[in-house]
Amino acid sequence: MARPLTREQRLQNRAFLKALRRSGNLRLACREVAMKYGTMQHRRRHHPAFAQACDAALAFAQARLSRVGRKAPSTSFAGPPPREISGRMHRTVGGEPHLVRLKDGRLQMRRAQPGRLTCEAEQAFLAALSATANVTLSAAAAGASPRAFYRRKRQCPAFSRELRLALKLGYDRLELALIESTLAEAHEHDAWRSNEPPAIPPMSVNQALQLMYLHQKEARLVAEPWPIRRRRGESREAQTVRLAAMWEEQQRRSREEFEVAEAERWAQGLPPWGPAGEDVRRKLGLPDLAQVTGWSRADPEKGGHDPGRALFGGWRIEDMEEKLDSRFRGNDERGE
Repeated sequence: MARPLTREQRLQNRAFLKALRRSGNLRLACREVAMKYGTMQHRRRHHPAFAQACDAALAFAQARLSRVGRKAPSTSFAGPPPREISGRMHRTVGGEPHLVRLKDGRLQMRRAQPGRLTCEAEQAFLAALSATANVTLSAAAAGASPRAFYRRKRQCPAFSRELRLALKLGYDRLELALIESTLAEAHEHDAWRSNEPPAIPPMSVNQALQLMYLHQKEARLVAEPWPIRRRRGESREAQTVRLAAMWEEQQRRSREEFEVAEAERWAQGLPPWGPAGEDVRRKLGLPDLAQVTGWSRADPEKGGHDPGRALFGGWRIEDMEEKLDSRFRGNDERGE
């Protein structure tokens, strides 16, 4: 696992992302912030949140450049081709071979009409979707309308599958980036610490005391947590029932996690109770109970017990029945 970025490196990343959203060019953005291209690529490989932010910045830049390209006057085909983004043609010029499926299921090669989406446009859309999980933004990055890709989704099962996978990947990346941004080493919201606080505005003693009264619990970290706070219109009885249900659910999940962990330990052949039981044994100064000898008087060299005799003494049921039958037979012989 890569080491967390320092606050200075986080500030460099912010400046880089800002330049990347303007230009959509990684090397140009590196030159603008005076950073090495290899350094930024190394951070992209080892920090998922920064990689997701870079891909999202590229998608935003492509969407903006695509809007600018649509507003520009059209040019003839002798010059640069229209709707060309990042060196790739996202629209057909007209006349390219195009494979279509007829209503009867047959495949037919036709000439593509001008302005149709190409495979490069679909790949650009899926790449942007895997970074943003936003269909509208991804379609704008590919230079097309979202309706075009939704229509393509209905017509082509393979594209529908890839769209679903790209959306799932984008959602997972956004979730990981969001979780990473909440960590203390993310330095996402601590820019204010490097500045001196502004001067306190003029206020009276009563105003100052009132503000201190309103924020005392929150500032001194004694405020009631939000999940257990009494809701508006909720009675004390309902709050008690809700908190009891929350506590029971927490206990149930804890028991469930413990049972799953114990099942895994049992499958691996490890001793029960997990590491907690070993810690308790060490704190009490007990030796490993599996190595303790002399606690049993059983002779280890003695063979197994006689199956004809009861293991723990007493009579077996079949022995009792046989004894009763012999007693009855003796009574019959004596004529009793």
